[in-house]
Amino acid sequence: MNRRTPSPAPGNGPPASSAPTEAGPSFEVAIKRLTEIVQTLERGELPLEESLRLFEEGVKLSRVSQERLDAAEKRVEQLLAVDEQGRARTAPFATDAADDEAMGEPDDDGPPF
Repeated sequence: MNRRTPSPAPGNGPPASSAPTEAGPSFEVAIKRLTEIVQTLERGELPLEESLRLFEEGVKLSRVSQERLDAAEKRVEQLLAVDEQGRARTAPFATDAADDEAMGEPDDDGPPF
C-alpha cells in the first residue's frame, strides 16, 4: 500500500519570501525554521521518513547558522582588534553590497556620521 506522508501544516514551513538563496537563508530565517523543525520532531507525530527529511533539513540549517555566527565573530574580532600600542587595528573585510545600500552607507567618502 502506497502511503503518503502528510505535508506540513500551514505556517510550519518557511515563508515563500524567505526562499533560500545561493548562500542560503538569512541567519534569522534559518534559526526560525530550525526551531519549527525541532518543535515538530519533538511532537513525534510524523512518519519515520518525514522525520528523517526534517532532521536532515535541520542539520543543514544548523551548519549554515554556525557558519554565519563564525563569520560574524570574526568580523567583531577584526573591529575590536588593537595593536601593541593599544591603538585600533584596521583591516579590510568583505561586506555585502546589498547591506551597504540598505544601511545608506556612502561609497568610501568617509564615516557615515
